[in-house]
Formats: sequence, C-alpha cells, structure tokens
Amino acid sequence: MSPPLLSVRNLTVAFDTRRGTFDAVREVSFDVKPGKTLGVVGESGSGKSVTAMALMQLLPDSATVTSGSVHFAGRDLGSLDEREMQKVRGREIAMVFQDPLSSLNPILTVGHQIMEPLRLQMGLAKAAARARAEELLALVRIPSPAAIMRSYPHELSGGMRQRVMIAIALSCGPKLLIADEPTTALDVTTQAQILELLRDLQERLHMSVLLITHDLGVVAEFADEVLVMYAGRIVERSPVAALFDRPGHPYTEGLLHSMPPLEDEDPEVLPAIEGNVASPFELPAGCAFHPRCPYVFDACSKVAPVLAEMSAGHDAACLRIKC
Repeated sequence: MSPPLLSVRNLTVAFDTRRGTFDAVREVSFDVKPGKTLGVVGESGSGKSVTAMALMQLLPDSATVTSGSVHFAGRDLGSLDEREMQKVRGREIAMVFQDPLSSLNPILTVGHQIMEPLRLQMGLAKAAARARAEELLALVRIPSPAAIMRSYPHELSGGMRQRVMIAIALSCGPKLLIADEPTTALDVTTQAQILELLRDLQERLHMSVLLITHDLGVVAEFADEVLVMYAGRIVERSPVAALFDRPGHPYTEGLLHSMPPLEDEDPEVLPAIEGNVASPFELPAGCAFHPRCPYVFDACSKVAPVLAEMSAGHDAACLRIKC
C-alpha cells in the first residue's frame, strides 16, 4: 500500500479572542491518499475550514497551531518557514475557496490573475504564461479563452468565476487540491457542472482532493472517504459507502436524515437536528453532541468518547458502539 500524500496527526488550533482562548480544532487526525478524494462534512462552526487553513498555514493572527503535525509527501510542513511554505502553496498544494467573487481581485483581468502564479512560481516568461493561461481556461471548459483573459471577474457568471478559480489553483500542477465549499454559492445545475469538472480533472491530472462541504449529497457523488466533524473534533470517519449504509454516530445519522429525498417533489418538512452547535466557550462535558442527541444516556454527559472501530476503516466516537 502506498503511503498517504497528506498525513495529519493530532492537529489542534486555538483562537485568542476578547472572551478568551478556545480550541476551534481539537486533536484532528486523518490521511489523504494519492489520487483519492477525502470529504470533510459538518455544520458551520465544526472546524472544517480552520483545518484547511491550518494545513496551508493561512490562519489569521488570532489563531495558533498549538499541537500536532502535518506531513505532505513525507515532508514536515510545520518545520517550514514562510518563504519555504510559499513554494508549497500553489505548486504542491492549491486551494479553491467558497466565494470566487471575493477571492478574485476585481481590478485585475482574469488573464493577469491566472498568469501571476505561472510567472512567480513557475518562472515562465510573459508570452509562455499567457499561452499556458489560455490552455488552463480551455482545460476547465471555458469557451473563447482568449476573450475571457481580457475580462474582469464581475463580467463573468458565478460558474465561470469558479472555473477561473479552479484554473488558477491548477496552474502550477499541484498534487493536492483543497476545495473549500466550492459549489455553495452556485445554483444546482452549475454545482453539478463544477463537480463533474473537478472529477474529470482529478482523473486526468492524478490529483488528490480534500473536499470540504456541508452537503452529504456532494460527498456521496464525489468522495472516496469521509470525515464527519462536530465541535472541532472528528466524530466519524469511513469509506463513503459504509457511511451511508451504516452511520455510526448520531450526528452523522441526523445529517443523513436532513438530506432532501431523491424524488422530484420536495418534502413539506425536512427533518432537522434539534438544537444548535454549542459555543466553543461553553462546550458541554462528555460528548459535545449529547445535548442534541436522541440516544443520550447518563454516561454521555460524563465521558468524552474516542473513535472506536465499527468495521474495517470505519470508526465513530460514540459510547453506544461499546455498549
């Protein structure tokens, strides 16, 4: 078996705020295998995006990695200084963000923004960078690349802007693409097109993908393995088929029940998980999910569960597994 491309162990990220310090990510461990897709799901505030920003060393000044390690292609990223890490970003690990309109520079043309990493990271001359930028736009299925090169972000549709963001991310040939909610701001039709594009590009370029989303439907279509995060921790990890067949954590079960049915007609009422995600300053004792759990019993408020094996490659952090 080949070693993982990305290996994260016991990653903890703390934020320092006016109210005090809290851990947004707590002892998170996972691997991303070569050529595979790992989906990371959970409600807002579960720590998904903070985890991704920590991997890229793009956390805000208020955040600190307090423990853990991140190894990429056998190299310890935590040992790299900012100059060395800049060589990793784009060339080896690239990221596609949720909102392309806010991520793209509104006063620079699309062509300029695609050419910039090609010139800075790859050292291409202007003419070569322009030719490669047009190739990248064609790769992400944008018609008339030469004309689009002269356009500004506001002149493009949401789907076109996201394709431009993907082209920028792919410009230096990364081995790992981190896609943070890449389709949230798009309509259903465009969302399906972007996911199909990502799947096609992954196969053609032999990339690994870390897909961050709140949508289990997207995970079902695109991911090989799944991490479910809640309140900064991993509460379940599994091959995608096993997760849908037999969810081990009540939170995962609740997320699955909240998915719209496959039928054409929308249901009158979608089941929802009771309550809200706890404030990081007021996390309950024991299992953080127990105030919202339909299966709660006395020990849940006293004992913090750890990941336990349900089957090969399928773990969940729930006391019911050992009962």
